Amino acid sequence: MDDLVRWLGEQLDEDERIAKAATPGPWHARDDGVVSDDGVHWPVAYTDARLGSADVVHISEHDPTRLFNEITFKCKLHAWALNSLRREAPDQVEMVIRLIAETYRHRPGYREEWRA
Repeated sequence: MDDLVRWLGEQLDEDERIAKAATPGPWHARDDGVVSDDGVHWPVAYTDARLGSADVVHISEHDPTRLFNEITFKCKLHAWALNSLRREAPDQVEMVIRLIAETYRHRPGYREEWRA
């Protein structure tokens, strides 16, 4: 369990690093791609409007602002789980940690034995 907790913390740190390195949000979908709007329109991604309109919406909905909100939530849940792990319903708390970690199963270091 300690390995899982440590690995999950590393994934949350990596998410934060990625979001901080990205073009600041909010991002908005346009016909030809995604732009950042911090007073001027900065291009974030271009796509073929005919084929990629769903991609444009998806990308714009996953800007750094949203990622920071998700990281904050996951960090709070992770901290709660760590504080509760040995005191209150450890089996349920472990399941919460496993479920959060599953969202990162595509990343290096994830172990199938951690799957919820």
